[in-house]
Amino acid sequence: MIGKVFVAGFMLVSLSLSSSNTAFAQTAEPLPSFEVASIKPAAPMQPGRMMIGTRGGPGTSDPGQMTFTNNSLRDLIQNAYDVKSYQITGPSWIETERFDILAKVPKNTPKEQAKLMLQSLLADRFKLVLHHSSKELPMYALVVAKNGPKLKEAAPEPAPTPGEDAPGGPGISPGSGRITVGKDGVPQFPHGAPRGAMMMTMGGMNGTMHMGAKAQTMARFAETLNMQVDRPIVDMTGLTGKYDIALEFAPDFGRMQTKMAAMGGGGMMVQGSGGEGPGGGPAASPDGPGAGGPTIFSALQEQLGLKLEPKKGPVDILVIDSANKVPTEN
Repeated sequence: MIGKVFVAGFMLVSLSLSSSNTAFAQTAEPLPSFEVASIKPAAPMQPGRMMIGTRGGPGTSDPGQMTFTNNSLRDLIQNAYDVKSYQITGPSWIETERFDILAKVPKNTPKEQAKLMLQSLLADRFKLVLHHSSKELPMYALVVAKNGPKLKEAAPEPAPTPGEDAPGGPGISPGSGRITVGKDGVPQFPHGAPRGAMMMTMGGMNGTMHMGAKAQTMARFAETLNMQVDRPIVDMTGLTGKYDIALEFAPDFGRMQTKMAAMGGGGMMVQGSGGEGPGGGPAASPDGPGAGGPTIFSALQEQLGLKLEPKKGPVDILVIDSANKVPTEN
C-alpha cells in the first residue's frame, strides 16, 4: 500500500516494505489478475500531437473493461503503484516504447483491486521486477501564493444519461476530435475530451504555451508541470477540489523539445484520463525572461495564485531491476 507522510514540510511517499532493497515479488497469495489482456504496440503518433489515456474499470461506467491508450511502461508503473514519474528509475525505453492495452476485468471486482491487477499484468507479461530505495532530491513545492488561489472550480460531474457513457467511458477517446481556438486566442478542448484531460499547445519557437485542464486535481496538475522545470514538483497547496485551469507562459523550449522527443511526440500534447486515475536541456529559471511571455514561475503566481518554492527532501524511488521491452504474446 502507498502512504503519504509529511515530514518537516516535505512529502515523502513511502512504500510499506521492510527493506530498502527488497524486490517486489509475488507473495504466498497471488495478486488478482485480469481475465484476459491484449497488449499491442501503439500506433505512431501524429506529428505535433500526442494522446495518452486510460479509461474504464471498477468504479466507472464500464467496470468490465480497462483501456490503456498509448501508455509507456513508465505510465503503467505509475498507475499500478500509484507513484509519480520522478519516482521511477530504469532504462530509457520505458518512456519511449508505447503500448495499447485492452484488459477484461472479472465481474464484481472491487475498485481497490484494479491497481493490483495491473501490477500482476506487468509482472506476467513484461516480467517486471522492482525494488525500492530512498533518495534525497531537490524539488519544488507547489503552494498557494500570498494573496490566495485564482482558480476556477470545475462543475460537478453530471450523472450519465441512460444509454450514454459517463465522461471518460467507452466510446470516448482521450483528447479525440479537432482542437479549435476561441475568440480569446486560447485553444479549446476537442469535443468529447473527458474530465481530467490535460492539453498543451505551442504557437511556435517565439510564441507562448497554453496549458489547459478539465476538472484537474492539484496533484495531477503538479505532475504535468514537471515537464517545464528541472526537478520534481510536489503538490503542497492543500487544495482538494477539481479545477478548470488555463495557463499561458513562455516554455523552456530546450527542455520541452528534449522531453517530447524522448516521448516520441512533437510540439503539442493532449493527455486524458477517464478517472482518478525528466528530460534534458537547460533548466527554467525563476528569474529568467520568457521568450514571448512570463516564465512558468511568474505565470503560476500571476494567473493562478500559486507558487513554486524550492525544497529538498527524501523521496521513495522504484528501481527497475529487469523488464522485457517486448511483452509476451497475447
